[in-house]
Amino acid sequence: MIISVASGKGGTGKTTVATNLSASLGEGVKILDCDVEEPNSHLFLNPQIEKTEPVFTPVPVIDEKKCSYCNKCVEICRYKSIAIIGKTILTFPELCHSCGGCMAVCPENAITEKGRELGEVAIGKSNNIDFIHGKLRVGEAMSPPLIEEVRSYIDPDIINVIDAPPGTSCPVIAAMKNTDFVLMVTEPTPFGLHDLKLGVAAVKLLGIPCGLVINRADIGNNDVKIYAEKENLPILLEIPFERRIAEVYSKGDLVVEKIPEWKEKFLELYREIENIVKKGQK
Repeated sequence: MIISVASGKGGTGKTTVATNLSASLGEGVKILDCDVEEPNSHLFLNPQIEKTEPVFTPVPVIDEKKCSYCNKCVEICRYKSIAIIGKTILTFPELCHSCGGCMAVCPENAITEKGRELGEVAIGKSNNIDFIHGKLRVGEAMSPPLIEEVRSYIDPDIINVIDAPPGTSCPVIAAMKNTDFVLMVTEPTPFGLHDLKLGVAAVKLLGIPCGLVINRADIGNNDVKIYAEKENLPILLEIPFERRIAEVYSKGDLVVEKIPEWKEKFLELYREIENIVKKGQK
């Protein structure tokens, strides 16, 4: 089972849900923090990191002695990572999407590749939970290759919880695709609803079953619930705007450990997800 916990916007409580769900399930769970620009699952799970590994992405290196300046590499690159000005060749590794197209079209075989470091993956454990997170280097813009590397640690024989980046852009799609279920975390405000609609549209394009968690459920209005009913989106959990929950969160603790009755609520959340996935497989 692979569950991606996502949100249309930041600050809805996505990481709170992902970490508390993982902690409730305990042994036989792996959490993968794919919010690589600002990973923070570790703040709540306090894992013991056993090793870190650098992650590289291939970028072109051009041998000017072989180059005939035919411009084919420039023409195929949609991200303008190669430029030829007279007899001068410029490459911009930070713009490269590592597609390999320039190598494929070069008639002189003048292009090879080298690795450019994007960031690192950390691997460890939090009690009985396997923990993986990626951390993008400061100033990098290309997070999807690092997200893919984090996802390479998915174990199909256990429960995998992915803490996805917020929003609806390419990094989010990289984190959500090829999962069994997307759990969208939202809040009952106009901003929450606006960004939820964008997130749900992305999930529908991917063809993945989806359900909602409404955080701070007793503030705002009922527009999110009306939208969920209209779109046939099940509301699987509502978390109230409650002082003791906020206090636990602010200290970096897990709600399911400090307020034990919430553990059963998160276990029921998983059972609901499991039932939806099983029904979809029939």
